[in-house]
Amino acid sequence: MNLIYALLAFLMALVFGLVGVTRAGSWLIERRNPPIGEFADIGGARIHYVHVPAPANADLPPIVFVHGASANLRDQMLPLRPLLEGRAEMLFFDRPGFGWSERGQGNNEDPSAQANTIAALMDRLGIKKAVIVGHSFGGAVTTALGREHPDKTLGLVFLAPATHPWPGGATSWYYDLTTIPVLGWLFSETLAYPAGALRMADATTCVFSPNKAPENYLAAASIPLVLRPSAFRDNATDVAGLYRYALGAAPHYTEIKAPTVVISGDRDKVVYAHIHSIGLERDISGAELVWVHNLGHKPDWIAPDLVVGAIERVAGKTVDLRAMAKAVEARIANDAYDDGKCADIKVPEAELAPT
Repeated sequence: MNLIYALLAFLMALVFGLVGVTRAGSWLIERRNPPIGEFADIGGARIHYVHVPAPANADLPPIVFVHGASANLRDQMLPLRPLLEGRAEMLFFDRPGFGWSERGQGNNEDPSAQANTIAALMDRLGIKKAVIVGHSFGGAVTTALGREHPDKTLGLVFLAPATHPWPGGATSWYYDLTTIPVLGWLFSETLAYPAGALRMADATTCVFSPNKAPENYLAAASIPLVLRPSAFRDNATDVAGLYRYALGAAPHYTEIKAPTVVISGDRDKVVYAHIHSIGLERDISGAELVWVHNLGHKPDWIAPDLVVGAIERVAGKTVDLRAMAKAVEARIANDAYDDGKCADIKVPEAELAPT
């Protein structure tokens, strides 16, 4: 009996110790990555955003950027704002539950709820219509904006999107674990931070592979903010629920009428590009799919010039995106970073969407 008590005491001490490590780590992460924008109350959630007003000589319409899973507004702002500064009004924001934005009660439902929050934020800032640029999970939110808020979408640009049902609907085990009541809360409050901190560099390498992740990317883009327990749970809820959302939403993408460009790499090691991107090209009338050979999951960082070209295209300018893609391909032709460690996602022939 004494041995059992001793074991229970050890386990309790371990749990409290891990909680303490997580709390201290979260405090340090927040100290190193303070908010850089303003806040607005949208539907009871405090949303963090950076609003770049339109210059007097703007040649592009307003642009709204929707970041992907595990990220925050800096992830798109750092590579793309410098290329668009002085040309357009821009809105970068932390999706509900990410970065410094609160989750709010309604934003747990699905990407459609987050699209409603974005539309309300646009109203608050006086942005009537915009080009929406969505990366990865942000692509699902972008489809919701295009389908449910057509009055606000002048054009859509998808970067390595995650939008359609994929074989089996599986995600990483820790996302599923985190969404389990009680057990998931305990995991996020104890093990997620120390384990995530140890794995984050390797995971980021595979997000960019076969291209090289920029030096100091994790710190510059404030990616560790996702390791805080509440953010980790919200991220897991989004990712684990995406398959279910896509099953219901994908058949309705034909309702989207906005000009659309999809940019994907044929070496994406995070999402099934041949399902999501080809699916968008098929489902959205007039959509243009730009394949980039040897590009991974981060067109925003590796091919920001091509992204700007896509924004220009949907805004009505004459742009040769194929020529721009060729230039990117020449630039990254020899990239093979961590190819051996980061496996390509292979889609069975029977699962490929028809072209």
